[in-house]
Amino acid sequence: MICRIWRGWTTRENADAYQGIVLGQVIPGIEAMRIPGFRKMDLLKMEHGDEIEFTTLMWFDSLDSVRAFMGEDYSVSHVPSEARAVLKHFDARAVHHSLLAHRVQPSDS
Repeated sequence: MICRIWRGWTTRENADAYQGIVLGQVIPGIEAMRIPGFRKMDLLKMEHGDEIEFTTLMWFDSLDSVRAFMGEDYSVSHVPSEARAVLKHFDARAVHHSLLAHRVQPSDS
């Protein structure tokens, strides 16, 4: 399993707009592509003073699945123009990590 990690930063004023674009347009658009081997996408948010950092985690079966999404230069960022308009700055390239372990803890119930 491969995790594609990308970060973008907004001002506090643009954070809600960016979140709405990602949840309402970007993620549904990627899901509609029906990329072979694409499993899920997580969106994280963290405050840094005057900036808000957003991190996306995209989960794929393999690097071939990532290539099916982005092409041969698969590390390049996928940032639609609507999202670029409200981002202050962002990673030009995503990073890709191999999942080595996934340990689910038993529930107490």
